Amino acid sequence: MLDPKKIRENFDEINSILNKRNFIIDKKKFESIDNNRKNIIADTESLQNKKNTISKEIGILKSKGEETTLQTESVEQINLELKEKQSLLIKAEDEYNDFLLNIPNILHKSVPHGKSDIDNKIIKYSNDENLEKMTKNTFVDHSEIGKLLNLYDQDIAVKMSSSRFSLLFGSFAQLHRALGSFMIDEHINNHGYTEVNVPLIVNSDSLLGTGQLPKFKDDLFELKNKKNFFLIPTAEVPLTNIFQNKIFDEDELPTKYTSLSYCFRSEAGSYGKDTKGLIRQHQFEKVELVNAVMPSKSDEALDSLLNCAEKILQLLDLPYRKVLLCSGDTGFSSYITYDLEVWMPSQNSYREISSCSNFGDFQARRLNSKYKDKSSKKKQFIHTLNGSGLAVGRTLAAIIENYQNKDGDIEIPDILRPYMNNMKLIKRY
Repeated sequence: MLDPKKIRENFDEINSILNKRNFIIDKKKFESIDNNRKNIIADTESLQNKKNTISKEIGILKSKGEETTLQTESVEQINLELKEKQSLLIKAEDEYNDFLLNIPNILHKSVPHGKSDIDNKIIKYSNDENLEKMTKNTFVDHSEIGKLLNLYDQDIAVKMSSSRFSLLFGSFAQLHRALGSFMIDEHINNHGYTEVNVPLIVNSDSLLGTGQLPKFKDDLFELKNKKNFFLIPTAEVPLTNIFQNKIFDEDELPTKYTSLSYCFRSEAGSYGKDTKGLIRQHQFEKVELVNAVMPSKSDEALDSLLNCAEKILQLLDLPYRKVLLCSGDTGFSSYITYDLEVWMPSQNSYREISSCSNFGDFQARRLNSKYKDKSSKKKQFIHTLNGSGLAVGRTLAAIIENYQNKDGDIEIPDILRPYMNNMKLIKRY
C-alpha cells in the first residue's frame, strides 16, 4: 500500500511513475473518497466533543442537585447521531482501503520503461561459454527423457488430478528431494538464513498483507469448505506475515527467513503455455528467501538476496542470465525486481527460475510492520524483500537438460552427489 499522505502531497509525481506501469490513479475519485472519510471523521470527533462537554455539564448539575433532563436528552440524541456516523465511517473506511489496496507500488528510478518482458534489461550472462556448442547437440526435453527412463509420468497424474500435475519416480524423485535439501542447507549454513516450516493454508488477511489480494484472487486455490482460506501460492506469504503487527528493535534487523514448501497456483491466463513438463505446474516446490530490513539497507539487501539465489546456480554450474524487469513487467507489489533465467537447451531459450524483489514499505504498510528508530525513538515502517532460491522443479528440469552427456545419460552435479548416495549418473539405458 502506498502512503496516502504522499499521494495527496505528490499526486502528479506518483501518477507519473505509475503511468509507466500503465496505471493511473483517478484523482477525482481519490479526492472524493478521501474527503468523504475525513469529513465523517471530523463530524464524529465534533459530536464526541459535544457529548463530552454536555456529560461534564450533567455531572456538575447533578452535584448541585439540579435538573438534567434536557442535557440527558441531548446526549441520547448525540448517541444516535454517533451510531449513524460510525456506520457511515465503516463504509467510508472500506471504500478508502479498497481504493488504496488496488494501487500498485511505485518504481525504483533504475527500473527501465517498457510494456512487457521484451523490454526487460539483460544485466549479465553467466556460465554461457559453451552455449553455442550445446545448442548444436540434440537435447531431449526433460519430460521426454523422463518418460524414456520411466522416471516421469504426466498422464497418470492428469488422471488422478488434472493437467499441470506430474509424478516423479526413482532417481528423479530423489534428485528433486536432493535439490531442495541442498538449497536450504546453502542458505542457512552460508548466508545466515533461519529455516521456517510454514503453513500451506493461509487466511485472506495474510494474502492481503503481501499483495496477492485483492488483485490476484483468480490465481489462487481457495478452500470451498472454509471461507477466506487459501493454499499458499508461495512461502513468501506465511514468511512475510511473521512480521505482521510486529515492532522490531533496530538490533533485530535484518531478519532473514527461508522455507522449502509446496506452492499452489491456478495459472489463470496461462492456457496452452508449458502444458507438459515441470516448467508450469499447479503444485510445485520452491525455496523462498524473505528479508525484513531497515529502509536504508534495502538496496544492499536486494544485492545480497540476488547473490544467494545466483550462488545456487553457480554451484550447480548451470548457464543463466540476470534480467532487470521493465516497468510493465514488474509485479504489482514490487518496487524493483530482478529475474534469474536458466538456460533450457531443448527450448533454445532462457526460462525464469528465480525472481528477487525489493518491496520498499509497500507490504509493511499493509502488514503494519515497523521498527523503532534508536535515535529518534519513532516507529517507522520496515522494508521487505523476497526471492526464490530456487524453484525446485525448474532446477530439476534444467539439470536434466544441461547435464545430458553424449550417451544420453544424465550426470549428477558434483555438489549434489552427497545428497544422492554418491550417485554420479542417471543412466539412459
